[in-house]
Amino acid sequence: MIKIANAPCSWGVLEFDVEGVAAGYMQVLDEITGTGYAGTELGDLGFMPTDPLALRKDLTDHRLELVGAFVPVTLANKESYHEGEASALTVSNLMHSAGYNNAYIVLADDNGSIKKRMQNAGRITPALGMSEIQWSVFSTSAEKIAEKVWKEYGYKTVFHHHCGGYIETPDEIDKLMDYTDPELLGLCLDTGHYRFGGGDPLKALENYADRIWHIHFKDYDARVGEASVKNKWDYFESVKQGVFCELGEGDVDFKAILNILKDRNYTGWIVVEQDVLPGMGNPRLYAKANRMYLKTLGL
Repeated sequence: MIKIANAPCSWGVLEFDVEGVAAGYMQVLDEITGTGYAGTELGDLGFMPTDPLALRKDLTDHRLELVGAFVPVTLANKESYHEGEASALTVSNLMHSAGYNNAYIVLADDNGSIKKRMQNAGRITPALGMSEIQWSVFSTSAEKIAEKVWKEYGYKTVFHHHCGGYIETPDEIDKLMDYTDPELLGLCLDTGHYRFGGGDPLKALENYADRIWHIHFKDYDARVGEASVKNKWDYFESVKQGVFCELGEGDVDFKAILNILKDRNYTGWIVVEQDVLPGMGNPRLYAKANRMYLKTLGL
């Protein structure tokens, strides 16, 4: 049975250093539960309690499962590897100590540090990509972290492609999947980021059938995407303008995606994400509308 979660990024709780004040964690948990979701991801480390007993109590009180944790790491820089590994292990230890043994480490590129990619999100060209040396460091680092997390805590690691990071376009995702061990590193398919990065999520489901272990449902407004290209917006301006709209209002074919998932007997979590900047819009209403939309699809 597919279960539905939401995530703190839908309330503007981001891993980036951006202006604005996001909602506190108790408000986020209240509203995730109140709008009909059964789980959450951890959010940026420190957003929720880092004491495992307190974390467990707060999530249990809200009748929520912890389904994963987003861990951004500067993977293309060899000197940053040990810091990234330590971050992944710290998060793994927290989830494990709190008793959540079926969660995922959602590994991602620390895209906030790559200005040229953030400035060109949604219109990446090969010239903005990594060198072969960087590719080797990146893929090796991702694999080593996944192996370490698995050996020490038994968590599977999925890689989250993300606009503004070094792995955004379908070609870049293809290359990472080719360069890494399919037994160690899976893929977190984010439908909105895949569309913004120039791909069709249905094609991703076909291409990476055995690697997709975790899924983020995010919609994409093509009109905003086109305006982003025309006006050369950076990633944050595109988000501010609503490139990730409410589910059902963009061009991601969620009905077709669900049909494929059901045909494959997918029984994992679907995490709804509607990325907003801190203080932007009304996340509770968005979350409610997104949950109601999924109910029309039988979820």
